[in-house]
Amino acid sequence: MTPRHFPSFDPAAVAAWLDELAARHPRPLVCALLPEAEQARVGDLQGGCNERGLDLLGAIFPALLTEQGFTTHGLTLVSIENSLGHFLVPDLAAQPADAAEQIVSAVTRVCQADGRSGPRQLFLVFDSMLPSIASILVKLFDRLKHDFTYAGVNAGSETFQPMPCLFDNQRLLGNGVIGMILDGATRIAVEHSYPVAKSLMRASSTAGNRIDKIDGRPAMTVYQQVIAADFGIELTPGNFYDYAVHYPFGLVGSLEILVRIPVAFNEDGSIFCVGEVPANSMLRLLKAPALENSACIRTVLRQLGPASSAPLLTFYCAGRRLHFGEEAASELRELQADSGATAIHGALSLGEISTDSHIGIPEFHNAALVCLR
Repeated sequence: MTPRHFPSFDPAAVAAWLDELAARHPRPLVCALLPEAEQARVGDLQGGCNERGLDLLGAIFPALLTEQGFTTHGLTLVSIENSLGHFLVPDLAAQPADAAEQIVSAVTRVCQADGRSGPRQLFLVFDSMLPSIASILVKLFDRLKHDFTYAGVNAGSETFQPMPCLFDNQRLLGNGVIGMILDGATRIAVEHSYPVAKSLMRASSTAGNRIDKIDGRPAMTVYQQVIAADFGIELTPGNFYDYAVHYPFGLVGSLEILVRIPVAFNEDGSIFCVGEVPANSMLRLLKAPALENSACIRTVLRQLGPASSAPLLTFYCAGRRLHFGEEAASELRELQADSGATAIHGALSLGEISTDSHIGIPEFHNAALVCLR
């Protein structure tokens, strides 16, 4: 897995890289990461890969990242030499069980064609506008069980407006998912390291990613009271967007806390989050950590294993960047330095996926780092 960042879309430079890749490997997979501002370049990439007989999968994100920080220009191309197969599923069904079945069919088709056995990892990139990704993951595990470990991210626009954000050699579409099946040699780490506050609440009425009531009262009312009691902040509709990313909800699972960042609210007091919040689930209020107090990088490096000069493919949550601001680039530099990586490239993501280390189920996160090596 070798990422290469191009600071601008230079057709000659991209063509030379594709020529080198085609000469070096018989049938590599090209994974393309584009920032939203460069979405018009998808057709150029499709044409370049088709001319050389190269398989292409790609996604459009709010921004890209390098060791220098974040950028909304250029593109990153990744050669995936250890892919056991890949797919793009369009038009995912509205019901999570039916959507999961569509993904299972694609996975089964790819695995039958490959025929190899051994440890396998399923890396998924969803359109972030899909309303029930967490539920799809649960249903996916019901079908695939422990045949895979799971990881992934969400693509799309940071405005959370619908846009075509997934593509392959022929198509550019939304409302779908791309998938890559990787062998066990790829190390994947996912972590957020957000500390948990004391308050415990019940999401008594929800619909997908909308929390209508907490403890039987309008969600916004309770959120305002808890954030005042725990952190001394007077939250108002006017300053909601200044504070919500720093004080997200924590969805209490059986073994860990999943971050749910509030991103909008209604006049009726309901609150929208990135990611589903099941009805009657327990919530805690979280306080996003100061960078100097965050254990995220240490945990990621422990998951990745010994330091290596191999480049890191990294996805950084957009909500995490909103919290850390200019310090987000510092966290990336720390990640590169402590990992020993010669380069770090990737994208700003809109939700992240990991495998629970205890029971192996896929989980949907906000505010996380996802690293592949």
